[in-house]
Amino acid sequence: MIGIVSAWRAVAAMFILNGALFGIWASRIPAVRDKLDLTHETLGYGLLFMAAGAVCSFPITGRLTDRFGAVVLTRYIAVLYTVSLILLALAGSFWSLAAFLFVFGAFHGSMDVAMNAWAAEVEQAYKKPVMSSFHAMWSLGAGLGALSGFAAVQMGLTVIQHFLLAGGIVVGLALALSWVRWTSRRAAGGKVFALPSGALILVGFTALCGALGEGAVADWSAIFLRDVTDAAESIAALGYAVFSVAMVAFRLAGGFVIARFGPVATARFGGACAALGVFCVVSAAEAGLALAGFAMMGIGYAVIMPLAFSRAASDPNVPPGQAIASVATLGYGGLLIGPPLIGFLAEMLTLRVAFTALLPLAVFIVLLAGSLRPAETD
Repeated sequence: MIGIVSAWRAVAAMFILNGALFGIWASRIPAVRDKLDLTHETLGYGLLFMAAGAVCSFPITGRLTDRFGAVVLTRYIAVLYTVSLILLALAGSFWSLAAFLFVFGAFHGSMDVAMNAWAAEVEQAYKKPVMSSFHAMWSLGAGLGALSGFAAVQMGLTVIQHFLLAGGIVVGLALALSWVRWTSRRAAGGKVFALPSGALILVGFTALCGALGEGAVADWSAIFLRDVTDAAESIAALGYAVFSVAMVAFRLAGGFVIARFGPVATARFGGACAALGVFCVVSAAEAGLALAGFAMMGIGYAVIMPLAFSRAASDPNVPPGQAIASVATLGYGGLLIGPPLIGFLAEMLTLRVAFTALLPLAVFIVLLAGSLRPAETD
């Protein structure tokens, strides 16, 4: 059991790192936008490059994970992902930002696939639903990253100073904690480009609906609070932090909830809670109600991705790395496609109306929750 506990700690450290780097970036998007004088539409186009980088990386990483093992791949990518964060602070034009976002998105997506494959191995060793606890650590990292943005603004740090300091600290700690003896499974063959097939199609689409909302909150919550509710910059930086804290709380409780009520009922509750949260956000005239809505969305989306990855990793017909990569292509593709989609809608309509598009997606989660039922009971 000591070995398994150490493995849990190692994987958790990688999830915290991945979330922290994403949260650090998300917290300073308004500063980067203002520095480069970008419109909502232009920022949306830039974020689309980040989505493209991630989607391109998913299938390649799935194949590499099955071939070389999740542990080694996760550690190498962690370092490269941190370096790519620093590049974002160096962007001096829209096109350099777009190029760096593509790289950042590629390493973000690669690490997601590799570390989730490692997490699935540890979950199967535990023989109990612990995947949501790993994703809780991701949310914890994202929240801490977002809070670092609040602190950086208060301290008057530039974006590059913030990224160097925060990124250096989290990657050093994560690598130190992740050093544990663990031999990953390896599988030969598999498709080079993996898309969901069979039962995994609905699993991937369910993940897509949740991830679109999660990505929208990550990259637009600060701007929504500042532009729509006239919140101060320091308060606006708390939007994603509140969302992430709520996610952490429910993901930590997720193992118990899933074991007690099952994955289908838990996912349906999540979809309903997310829908109510979206309604609060788009109805808000002041920051308080919007922050409450973001918290409810955090609870609602909390277990959707963990359930999707657990279902994919246990699929009897597809190797774990390929299965996770195929679901991630839709799921985390949604996490990164959501922000540019909101940007395009905000430019054509308003940011408030753009967020309304997340409401039907939350309803779809309720309707598609049955796809997350464990494969052995299908």
